[in-house]
Amino acid sequence: MNARRAIRLAVLAVCLAALAAGPATAAPSGPVPSATAANVPVPPTAKLAWVGRVLAPVTARAAPRRSAKAKMVVQPIAPFAQGATTLLITRSVVKDDVRWVEVLLPRRPNGSRGWVPADVLSLSTTPFRISIDISERRLTLTRGGKRIFRTQIAVGKAGTPTPTGRDFAIAELVRTNQPGAFLGPIVLPLTGYSEKLNEFAGGDGRVAIHGTSLPGLIGTAASNGCMRMRNADVVRLASAARPGTPVSISP
Repeated sequence: MNARRAIRLAVLAVCLAALAAGPATAAPSGPVPSATAANVPVPPTAKLAWVGRVLAPVTARAAPRRSAKAKMVVQPIAPFAQGATTLLITRSVVKDDVRWVEVLLPRRPNGSRGWVPADVLSLSTTPFRISIDISERRLTLTRGGKRIFRTQIAVGKAGTPTPTGRDFAIAELVRTNQPGAFLGPIVLPLTGYSEKLNEFAGGDGRVAIHGTSLPGLIGTAASNGCMRMRNADVVRLASAARPGTPVSISP
C-alpha cells in the first residue's frame, strides 16, 4: 500500500486502538432487487429501502426546487475508494412536473438531508438494514426484516462515544487489501460524524464500521467512535450491506 493510500485510509478512522481477527464465516447471499421505472421511491421501512447511485455532479438543496438553498454538491465518485456515490433515499415528491428525492447526506450535522432531482440518480432497492446496540456492543444485519447475522463489536469510549440515531447509512465501501492492518480488510464509512471530535488523523471525524488488527477489545467500549468488527465478520457484512444501506445506532 503506497503512502497516499495509507493517508486516505487514516482519514477514515475516528478510532485510536483496534483489536481483532476472527474465524471465517459464510457470507449472506441473494440479489438486491432493482427498481423499475414504474416504481416510486418511498421512505425506508424495516424490510426495504430505496437508494440512488449518483450519475453526475448535483447540488443537494434544502427544498425540492431549483431555487432552494444549496446544501452541498454531491459528486458521482466517492472520496475515499473512488467508487460510485450511492445515497439512501428518505422520501420523494413531484414539484412542477419534476420528481425530487430527499437523500441522506454525508455531512455534518448528523442526519442532514437534501433534495435532488430523481433523474440524476440510478434507482434501486435494498432489503438490508444494519442495527447497532451500543449498550450490548452488538451489530445486527437483517434482510427483509429478518435477522441473518449478529455479532459483537467494539464501540466508542465514554469520552468519544459512537454517535446515536436512526439517520445513518453506509456511505461507501473501502477495501484496504490488508487483513492484518489497523482497520482490517474493509472499511465502511458512514454518513455520520463524531460529536466530540471535529478531526482525527487528518480527517474530519467521520465514523465507520471496520475490521481490526487484534481481537481483545471486541465487546468493549474502546474506540474514538468507530465500530470495530472481527475481520471475518466485516467481510461478511460488506458482502451484503453496500453503500446506501440504512444504519440505526441505539444507546
